Amino acid sequence: MQKLPRNDGPPVKPRHAASLILLDTSQAEPCVLMGQRHSKMKFIPDAYVFPGGKLDPEDHQVSPATALAPQVVRHVCQGGTTPDMARALALAAIRETWEETGLLLAHNAPLEDVPESWQGFAKGGKAPDLSALSFYARAITPVSSPIRFHARFFLADAQKVTGKLQGSGELDNLDWYPLSQALKLPIIDVTEFILTELQKQPEVHQPDPAPLWSYRNDKPIVLWRGM
Repeated sequence: MQKLPRNDGPPVKPRHAASLILLDTSQAEPCVLMGQRHSKMKFIPDAYVFPGGKLDPEDHQVSPATALAPQVVRHVCQGGTTPDMARALALAAIRETWEETGLLLAHNAPLEDVPESWQGFAKGGKAPDLSALSFYARAITPVSSPIRFHARFFLADAQKVTGKLQGSGELDNLDWYPLSQALKLPIIDVTEFILTELQKQPEVHQPDPAPLWSYRNDKPIVLWRGM
C-alpha cells in the first residue's frame, strides 16, 4: 500500500478536489477505470488512482446539460458545502476525467461563453451530464500531509461515457481493471476502501449515508453518520 507524505511544518489547508469512479458492469467481473501517477509527482507518486483533480475556479462558470439529482446535492452538501459548490465539484470530476482519459460524460448540447478549460467540450458540441452521477464518498487528507485535499468521489456507469480512451500523459497505464485486480495495484488506503465497498455492491448506486474517510492521529477512520 502506498503511504501519504508527511509534513513537519504547520498544518496545510485542504484544497477542494473531485474524482470520478467509472464502473463497467458489462463484464463477468465489474471493472473500474484507473491510471498510475508519475513517479516524479509530489503527491502519492506511483499510486493508481481514479481520474480526478483539484477544483478549478472556472468550474463555477459552466452550465451543464443536466442537473445533479437532488439526493446527490443533499449528500455532497452534508460535507458542509453549498449546492453551487456541489455542482462545481461534479463538473470538476467530469472535466478532469476528460482531460486525463479522453472520455466524456456529456450530452450533445451547446456550451457557450465557457472558460478556456472547458473549450474542448464547447468545440465538440458537448455539455456535461450531471444527472448520470451518484455521490459515493468523500475523503480528507491527514493533517500531517504537506499536500492536502478534501476530495469528493462521484460514481457513474461506464456505458454513459463517450470518446476514445487515450491518456493525456497525466496518468500512466490507464486501463479498465477488474475490481479484484485493482485491489492488488499500488493504491492508497482510501482507494482500497472504495474498491472494497464496490466489491460488496458492484453497481452504480447512491450510498446512504455516503462515507467520510478521514484521519485521527494519522490513523484512518470512516464516519457513516454525522457527516
